[in-house]
Amino acid sequence: QVQLVESGGGSVQPGESLTLSCATSGFTFRDYAMSWVRQAPGKDLEWVADITSGVGKRIYADAVKGRFSISRDNAQNTLYLQLNNLTLEDTAVYYCAKGPRITLGGREYDSRGQGTQVTVSA
Repeated sequence: QVQLVESGGGSVQPGESLTLSCATSGFTFRDYAMSWVRQAPGKDLEWVADITSGVGKRIYADAVKGRFSISRDNAQNTLYLQLNNLTLEDTAVYYCAKGPRITLGGREYDSRGQGTQVTVSA
């Protein structure tokens, strides 16, 4: 059974940093691309970043490029997201997601965790 468990969220002020973790189990983590996505109140799910399997190529949404960093530890089956220079617009529930792919319906994922709340307020 695939499990994705996010942690590390919290309440911070603009300009501060957080590190999110996603502990995974139930599948061969190193064989899968992984993603972070987020959902702000009243808004649709928004893709944040991907990291591939193998060489771990990373791509980012324009909104977070240069501020966020996705990484993975295949030995620990854990995905990370370093969030720097946070802004009010980064407030959202952050989810890790397994197996991103592009379909006719848009971005889809094999599964997603329960999320961790990040709140940025002055």
